[in-house]
Amino acid sequence: MHIHILGICGTFMGSLAVLAKQLGHHVTGSDQAVYPPMSTQLEAQGIELMNGYSPDNLNPEPDLVVIGNAMSRGNPEVEAVLNQGLPYTSGPEWLSRYVLQGRWTLAVSGTHGKTTTSTMLAWILEYAGMSPGFLIGGVPQNFEASARLGDTPFFVVEADEYDSAFFDKRSKFVHYRPRTLVMNNLEFDHADIFPDLAAIQTQFHHLIRTVPSSGLIIAPKNTASLQQVLDKGCWSDLQTISTGDGDWNYRLNAPDGSEFSINIEQEHATVNWGMTGLHNVLNGVAAMAAARHVGVTAKVAAEALSQFGGVKRRLELLADIKNVTGVNSIKIYDDFAHHPTAIETTLDGLRKQVGTDSIIALIEPRSNTMKMGVHQRSLLTSADEADQVVWANLAIDGSMDWLNGMVDSAVSKHQLGSSVESIIKTVTQGIHDAGSSNQHVVIMSNGGFSGIHQQLIAALEEKA
Repeated sequence: MHIHILGICGTFMGSLAVLAKQLGHHVTGSDQAVYPPMSTQLEAQGIELMNGYSPDNLNPEPDLVVIGNAMSRGNPEVEAVLNQGLPYTSGPEWLSRYVLQGRWTLAVSGTHGKTTTSTMLAWILEYAGMSPGFLIGGVPQNFEASARLGDTPFFVVEADEYDSAFFDKRSKFVHYRPRTLVMNNLEFDHADIFPDLAAIQTQFHHLIRTVPSSGLIIAPKNTASLQQVLDKGCWSDLQTISTGDGDWNYRLNAPDGSEFSINIEQEHATVNWGMTGLHNVLNGVAAMAAARHVGVTAKVAAEALSQFGGVKRRLELLADIKNVTGVNSIKIYDDFAHHPTAIETTLDGLRKQVGTDSIIALIEPRSNTMKMGVHQRSLLTSADEADQVVWANLAIDGSMDWLNGMVDSAVSKHQLGSSVESIIKTVTQGIHDAGSSNQHVVIMSNGGFSGIHQQLIAALEEKA
């Protein structure tokens, strides 16, 4: 079967393409923004990519078109699909029908940490010899690709609350019908889809309704937004995560979260790993809890996490440049931050790891919610742990001009960047002025940030 995917370089749709290829289908796809790491992964899988949307991309005519939720009416390729009467479906519906049917689905949901927790869970099951299938909205370091079919009934899926397609406004995760469900956290996001937090909570309630009574739901204890969802009805077993009064109790053995211990019933285990931050500790405990539901002991799960390699674009170290204008070391990181809480927790974890070293954060508010200015009141404080912050306003249509006013009202460590070139100039000057022998530059965006990563590295290497 020839399957053509619209929006193929999105993290979810790219992973879907990998699964379709592994099922033996001929897979092609088109996208308007083709950039690594997803484009690189797809090309390595032998999947043909078409840059831009055009009716010509549907020649020869595919047997099925899978339409991503970023597609809308008016898109020339979408209109061609409808006008030609081609069979089409949404990504979540295709996944449910052709991959998840008859399998034990372990779903990871929440505003933050879905990709990381899903990857942790898949890795734990892999380490335990269970060869799971998985679909992860990112590129994991411990696996060759972001998705695979696997050799056992177990399938780990990152369960997103975003809508399914222009013709199906239900959240993606209602299609998955998990037997094991992780709910990491819940905050307001996706303002382009949901009017308020209550609307998102309704979708999470619908998700809970799909978990069988023999299933398991895992959630942090005393999280009001999640408890309100659970209070609407819960028909499955529930295990909670806490520092002392939950089913899964954890203790930080290192302030930066690089070592922690857990207790569950009569099991005790310690994780000593390369991750930092309380958010990653919570992600790790949730993954351990989900793995235990399918028979992996806490001890084995802890051993697996101690060898966890992380996920690309989650505080991923890109370069460590030595001796730049007298600075001993400048480390460049890439992070997928898409929400003030994600910015805050990432920078807090890094601060606890690096102590008094200088931290420079380059932040591109790029998610639909961020671009709308919904979170601007909390954006400035989310970067408190950084010594210098550059906010990127790269929009040429004026849609991000609210960012200019936000920065103008802030203290001097906050600056505005209107181009990649000006941001790189600001960073190089900031490094010279910081007076710290070890410095850390964190590039935060859920998009390509106009290719600033390699350009900044090249500029700094010239000064080394």
